[in-house]
Amino acid sequence: MKRYLLRAGSRLGLLRPAYRAYERLLELRTGGSETVIDGLPVPPRQLMVRVAASADPAWFVESGRLAAQSIRAVAPVSDARALLDFGCGCGRVVRQWRELSTGIHGCDLDPAAIAWCRANLGFAQFERNELEPPLSYADESFDLAYGLSVFTHLPEDAQLRWIAELARVLRPGGRLVLSTHGTSYRERLHRDEQARFDAGELVVRWEEGAGTNLCSAWHPPAYAREPLAAAGGLEYEAFLAEGALGNPHQDLHVFRRPA
Repeated sequence: MKRYLLRAGSRLGLLRPAYRAYERLLELRTGGSETVIDGLPVPPRQLMVRVAASADPAWFVESGRLAAQSIRAVAPVSDARALLDFGCGCGRVVRQWRELSTGIHGCDLDPAAIAWCRANLGFAQFERNELEPPLSYADESFDLAYGLSVFTHLPEDAQLRWIAELARVLRPGGRLVLSTHGTSYRERLHRDEQARFDAGELVVRWEEGAGTNLCSAWHPPAYAREPLAAAGGLEYEAFLAEGALGNPHQDLHVFRRPA
């Protein structure tokens, strides 16, 4: 259904409305009636769909728990004086940090998501960002930043600018954790795209939907190790194939700002 809607929308010059129709179908097709889970409010269906591709509150919360588990496995979360959820959406992962004494921050392009987080997740601070840098934070503000399924929805030039910006707000020795569509997603590519992917090139579709789930990017591991890390002046520290547990089958990459 998704591919049919996107192809039809592209032919008609209505790509964004076609994708919004797909999201609306997800809102109507899935979901429970819970309004509070784990002691915190559940976001509206349309916000959950944008970040989890599902309106099921139980999966929204569970996927956030798994995502937090993945981050803890590769970064010293409890030791961070301040952490940043880049592309926090409606707080899917942020809600998992409420017991930390760490300064918790989230930022996102979606004003509705940021408004919801400010109203419902008072233990953290939230800021809206634009599609392009800069962020509103000072240099060297965070010991840890992460972006889960964020670079998966940006064109290449935007990715290179954003990783440099995220490096700017990291303290020396700080870590950046990113998830990407890697080899496990290769079969979704056309033959010519697979050839580019196998050659270590980034593959991006629907760039006109940058910053939304409509735009999709596929990262060969070699691309993250070289062009992406280099654009931020970061050291490439670790790679976990399909390691982003809350974003099923996405790879996890860990970068470090040199001390």
